[in-house]
Amino acid sequence: MGARTARSRPAAKPDAKLLGDPAHAEFKIADSPFYLIVRTARRYEMDMEEALRRIDMDVPSWRAIMLVHEQNPSSVSEIADRAVTRLSTMTRVIQRLEKRGLVKLDTRAADARVTEVFITPHGEKVVEQVRAVASRIYQSTFKDLSAAEVETLNSLLLRVFNSL
Repeated sequence: MGARTARSRPAAKPDAKLLGDPAHAEFKIADSPFYLIVRTARRYEMDMEEALRRIDMDVPSWRAIMLVHEQNPSSVSEIADRAVTRLSTMTRVIQRLEKRGLVKLDTRAADARVTEVFITPHGEKVVEQVRAVASRIYQSTFKDLSAAEVETLNSLLLRVFNSL
């Protein structure tokens, strides 16, 4: 009877945390959370690139203008930090946004070494456009997930980010 009971039990599920570790003997890249995060992020970025191109915008500019919209003004280094982007790269992105009249630059009153970025009224109109584009992708991507699942996903991703 004991042998029959053992056969009827389902096989133990492999430990996903161990299998995701590159040092594990049975590691496969498809089991890596980092691989899945990067793959998902890159697919999203590709979809956003295509959608934003239609409104004469790119992903780095979209990210920067959204960050300034949320915290106006912001210094270039603050924007780069929140975007997890090199300062030199963000400086070029902000300069492109300035040339398009979407942001204006000024020195910080308390510290003239700091360049502050302010969103312009034209920039706010562009934010409305890019939010509509991003919303379509968001709605399509998360249509089968519940609010609780999205909350859990965000919580887990934040914990992983903060551990790095």
